[in-house]
Amino acid sequence: MSFVTSLLIRLGSTALAFWLATFVVPGIRLESGSLGESVSTLLLVSAIFGVVNAVLQPIIKTVGCGFYLLTLGLIAVVVNGLLFLLTGFIAEQLELPFHVDSFWPAAVLGALFVSVVTWVLGLILDRD
Repeated sequence: MSFVTSLLIRLGSTALAFWLATFVVPGIRLESGSLGESVSTLLLVSAIFGVVNAVLQPIIKTVGCGFYLLTLGLIAVVVNGLLFLLTGFIAEQLELPFHVDSFWPAAVLGALFVSVVTWVLGLILDRD
């Protein structure tokens, strides 16, 4: 499978995970008027989430490696929640109709849900 195809599959599965999160996790909302706007918003939010994770997560892991060791990796749940909240903030700044209301119920559960759904979809869809 080519790099572009793999990237599009990951982007689509993350967008699907975000869409499902709007139904399952309280505090995550997608307020769009049409199907086309919803799809484009979810694809943009997925791209934002991917860039935020690709850029910030290695820096956070390097700087905070002591916290990862001290908490046996459980700080990763908090870090992922913060990155999810940052994604919602960036989406709001870009005037996208995607909102994450708060940290604990929405961002942390949303990050966990999106991670699990994306992992499962990756197992199903991303075949070499």
